[in-house]
Amino acid sequence: MKITLLRCLLQPVFSRYFPSAPLPCNYARRTHLAIEAHAARVRQHGECLIFLLYLIMRFSQRIGKTPVRTALQIDTIDDALKNRLWSIILTDFIGHLDSYSRFGGDSELDQICKYLWTEFFSNRIDQIPSYNNGSIQAQGVIHYIEKWYFKAEWFGVYDLIETISKLDVQYIGIFIDACNTALEKEMSNYRIIDSTIVQITSEQEIIAIEEALSDNDEFKSVQTHLKTALDLLANRASPDFRNSIKESISALEALCKILISDDKATLGKALATLETKYGLHPSLKESFSKLYGYSSDAGGIRHAMLESSISVDFDDAKFMLVLCASFINYLRAKFKV
Repeated sequence: MKITLLRCLLQPVFSRYFPSAPLPCNYARRTHLAIEAHAARVRQHGECLIFLLYLIMRFSQRIGKTPVRTALQIDTIDDALKNRLWSIILTDFIGHLDSYSRFGGDSELDQICKYLWTEFFSNRIDQIPSYNNGSIQAQGVIHYIEKWYFKAEWFGVYDLIETISKLDVQYIGIFIDACNTALEKEMSNYRIIDSTIVQITSEQEIIAIEEALSDNDEFKSVQTHLKTALDLLANRASPDFRNSIKESISALEALCKILISDDKATLGKALATLETKYGLHPSLKESFSKLYGYSSDAGGIRHAMLESSISVDFDDAKFMLVLCASFINYLRAKFKV
């Protein structure tokens, strides 16, 4: 249903400006090749969403740390995620390594300790923790890694996770699956795809949300709805994806009411007014009218999707937040407000 909805939203715009070409799903494949390999669900969002941002989004130069980046753990890692990943390293990686040596050689655990000590940490092999007989003291190496880990920056933690993910050892798939489960549960912006750490929210998507949230007294109601949508999406303890989607759409509706000076108008009515009186292109009006229909009709967010039998997940809520933020930025640019 999602890919059909997105194509309905985008096709009028694309047909208007590029009438001889199909909807360019390859655009997203080129820019998000690793994400495409992750899952069909991510692909369905990504192909159309990135092209929509390409068409209508203003680019901001604000790239510093913001609440958006913190909420989605984009350039940070909180204690809960750091602790969870360390537990996975101990139980789903180290715990599966064979600690028994064969024929007087190093055990699998010893070999991995040597590799991390010399290749990841770039330490001298003659300084590795060892017993008097020269054999590796694995627990000493693990203790060294632990001390480093809990002092490391967020990117250092992901460097270690990625290095482990690339090791050719048995059960590494269990480790990767456990890490991805933790990353998803803690709302991290990263996943392990094909043994590589990949960012699943593009810089353009992040900037779109940041720009829509920028301070402006005239649009406090818009910012309030968007901030609430972000908070509901990023609540690690109890995320509320359905209401996050509602708040994203309400933010767009609030802006349109301000633009036409009618606080009683629905989004559908406001878009029609923007088209007839202020020159909003009919293709854009049609596209976002469909968005409003998606949220309001009998099968939409405000009705059937509020029931527990209809699944709404992080990808749905993030898509709607970025989509609404992008259109808000477009309208503010077009009407110079």
